[in-house]
Amino acid sequence: MKKFCYVHQWETPITDIIAAVNAEGGLLLLYFTGARHPAEEVFVELRAKGYEPEWDAEALSDVSQQIGEYFAGKRKDFDLPLSPAGTAFQMRVWQELQRIPHGETISYGELATRVGNPKASRAVGAANGQNPISLIIPCHRVIGSDKSLTGYGGGLNVKEALLKHEGAAFKKSAAGNGTSREESSQAELGFALGH
Repeated sequence: MKKFCYVHQWETPITDIIAAVNAEGGLLLLYFTGARHPAEEVFVELRAKGYEPEWDAEALSDVSQQIGEYFAGKRKDFDLPLSPAGTAFQMRVWQELQRIPHGETISYGELATRVGNPKASRAVGAANGQNPISLIIPCHRVIGSDKSLTGYGGGLNVKEALLKHEGAAFKKSAAGNGTSREESSQAELGFALGH
């Protein structure tokens, strides 16, 4: 028996977004599009998870409305049902990401400490990279301990735009800027895995 889900793609001030909800309206994924997340790849990903995706803008009207309010500066927190699929550890990391307030950032090491294992910053980086619901589960708020930007599946330009929009303090990444080798590896791992 196939599970149905509904997909919609729309423009934002920084780039397009593609998102999917399940039949109950739970958000399954939300990606900033580009070379990394074209619609064809998203449909393949959803089918691999057992879903039969269909285009349906109306099914994602609440999602697109709240994201529009976010970009208009009228919303800082989202009130959407989330249905990400992941391991118990990934789910713990994603829950902790949702506790990072709008306009604030933390490092991978701080995130590892918050999930109860200060030595798990590489695993946290990998879980951050597997986050299927960009923006709503704000993986863009995790940056280097020196406040530099690190890898992001939607592209560093998108991460920078989101953090600027939120008024968060950070500095642009540049080769040799002092980011630790461990943080660079975490960022690259997260980027390679998705976000």
